[in-house]
Amino acid sequence: MTTGSAGPAPSLPVPVTRYQVVRRLTHAAAHSDAQLIAEAAALAEGWAVLADLMGGVVCSTPDTAGPEGVRAAAHPQLYPHLTIRKMAGAVLVVGPGTAPPASRIDLIARTSVDLLRMRARVRREEDTRHAEQRLHTAVLHLLLSGQSHLATDVLGTAATHATVFRLAGQLVPAAYQAHWRAAEPSVSPKARHMLVCMEGNELVVVALHGLDHDRHRARPFVARIADRHQLAGGVSDPLPLDMVATAWAEAGNARRGATSGCLASATFLGSHGLLRVVPADRLALWSAAILKTLNREQHRTLEAYLRSGSAQAAAAVLDVSEGTVRARLSWVGTVLAAELGNPTVQAQLLLALRAPAPSQRVSTSARLVPDPPLPTDLLDPGDAHHWASTLLRPLDRPLRIALRCWLQHRGRTAPAASELGLSRSTLTDWLSKCGRALSLDLSSTTVRAELHLAAETIATPEDTPARLPRRGGRTYRGQQP
Repeated sequence: MTTGSAGPAPSLPVPVTRYQVVRRLTHAAAHSDAQLIAEAAALAEGWAVLADLMGGVVCSTPDTAGPEGVRAAAHPQLYPHLTIRKMAGAVLVVGPGTAPPASRIDLIARTSVDLLRMRARVRREEDTRHAEQRLHTAVLHLLLSGQSHLATDVLGTAATHATVFRLAGQLVPAAYQAHWRAAEPSVSPKARHMLVCMEGNELVVVALHGLDHDRHRARPFVARIADRHQLAGGVSDPLPLDMVATAWAEAGNARRGATSGCLASATFLGSHGLLRVVPADRLALWSAAILKTLNREQHRTLEAYLRSGSAQAAAAVLDVSEGTVRARLSWVGTVLAAELGNPTVQAQLLLALRAPAPSQRVSTSARLVPDPPLPTDLLDPGDAHHWASTLLRPLDRPLRIALRCWLQHRGRTAPAASELGLSRSTLTDWLSKCGRALSLDLSSTTVRAELHLAAETIATPEDTPARLPRRGGRTYRGQQP
């Protein structure tokens, strides 16, 4: 008689080492609490339940073990055969099978509790991180909407100015996650802050500081981000907190001209900028002497007017009526004994407003005069002429005349074209050529102010619209001389 095979003999359980227990539990904890509990039940060859202190089941393997686990968590003295471990806010209950030794069950319970605590701590840190990221974004929106007082109250900062950095590129999300923690808000009222936010497809860094050398500290940090992640970034001029919207626009304009891995300044003037050409201490003392008679409200009104270009735009920035702005400006002109309608005086004032704070108190005062365009307190005539001629060297005479006239009209094309005898489209084309030749963004108020001072410094009696060389044809609307 032939008998059938009884099949393979059942395999004996493979012993599990302490290392394997910890390794398997750690691997499961990397996925979820539920998978960790399931692994604990498998290693115990029984069941495991994680219950909260309110008597509810958080996770259970198998599901039918949930009620018994809850009862054991509530009355551990009634279940001496179970392994019960309490932790913050929850209780772990392990029901072992018959095979595993007590030492392994104890290791499973202790390791599982440690891993659950670690996961809870990670979740709390993630919640805190997300809350802080939302705080950064909320403060940025407050600043962009002109609510600077609310923004400073939220952060508890004494900062008065901001510099905006806007960066774009494929690795913006990675750069944001890697670097935002370097700018966590501090609880110190006198601390300097950086806001790091994702706004659309851009990484935005807003450095909050006073009008002093602290404004330069954020740039190396942002430059490293741009270089490491190959982002193209634009940097605004330092502006008062209630003008962050203007700084935002400046940084956006600058970013469009930047290359990957680099930061481009809103002024693009680089080493030709007056803040680099004029010694810092000399510029600071001159600025303080000019502006020392202004109070905070007058200072803010003047800067808003010069930055925005009109009383109407300044009124929107300051959230007051246009009539109020004009009345304040009239009083500022009286206090400074200056003609605020003069474009050279305006350029000098904007330079004074951009200057760093002096290291010592200034007791003297100074007056603004349009001649010479660049005050001798800053540069002697020879150095001023060298700076201006170097800056404007790429322009031929017709372009220099057209640019000078346009700057005298504070960047308004229609009246400048009329005085030059050009069509507006022709003047617009010429100005585009000027911008390309100088590698400058002529929409920047700062750029226009420094170009105006340069053009007036090297101007001769021949550099007037009447002396503009005529080429005939339809280029000019006036009669040829």
